[in-house]
Amino acid sequence: MDQLLALRVFVRIAEAGTFTKASDSLDIPKPTVTKLIQELESHLGTKLLQRTTRRVTVTPEGAAYYQRALRLIGELEDMDAAAGRARAQPKGRLRIDIGSSLASLILIPALPDFRKRYPDIQLDLGVSDRSVDMVGDAVDCVIRGGALQDSTLVARRIAELDYVTCATPGYLKARGKPRDPSDLEQSHDIVGYFSSLTGRPFPLMFAREGETLEVQVATAVAVNESTAHMTALLSGLGIGQTFGFMARPYIQQKMLTPLLEDWHRDKHPLYIVYPPNRHLSAKLRVFVDWAAEEFAKWSSS
Repeated sequence: MDQLLALRVFVRIAEAGTFTKASDSLDIPKPTVTKLIQELESHLGTKLLQRTTRRVTVTPEGAAYYQRALRLIGELEDMDAAAGRARAQPKGRLRIDIGSSLASLILIPALPDFRKRYPDIQLDLGVSDRSVDMVGDAVDCVIRGGALQDSTLVARRIAELDYVTCATPGYLKARGKPRDPSDLEQSHDIVGYFSSLTGRPFPLMFAREGETLEVQVATAVAVNESTAHMTALLSGLGIGQTFGFMARPYIQQKMLTPLLEDWHRDKHPLYIVYPPNRHLSAKLRVFVDWAAEEFAKWSSS
């Protein structure tokens, strides 16, 4: 038995909750994964995992073994990094999950700089506005905004993004400009945005001199993905709120018109999030630092 490989497989199953996800993330055939766990349990003379039809959980003995295995693997990785100068030139694969507009307009255009600095790191980008199971899906880090759902994760704030309320000139010519947020409730079509997680719509928010308004109206069209939301706005379907970094190029080209500029919406905090681990890998560490540096350029003042 390759005990080190068996340890890695056990740790991955304990985190992912299934043999299949462990097999996929480690790129090891499932029969090999099963055999390694059987050999490890036989070697130890104890049951590490409890199997059910839906999920695999660790036994009390497995939970204690997992903590020590995690520390051991981390220490081995630190030893390899020191011996192989991996800290100076990190290598390996990173899985990053990020929203579509952040990927298309900020992250991907900046990646040539990251690739130049770290040519031996391979990036796999999961691009969507949906939430992700970081541990189960073997995601190294997530770039997301707004309220964070999981308090067990490490979150580093990397930017604060502003919002713009806007519509196309064609829509405004036909329907007129709103003079106050209350006008949106009476005589305008709204391009809304709803949560991929809950399905609930996000209200339009406005603040001015200590006054805060929440406009919750029926939408003409609502989407749950940021790039599609911008496309809906550019198609003249109505008025909506979107990030300033997305809207400003179209405002400069006169394709969108900013509205209600004496009102504002609270800025949207942006985080890079990763699982807690005393042994943060060199490749993840350099990506987190680089991403924080890059996204800070887009933080609104």
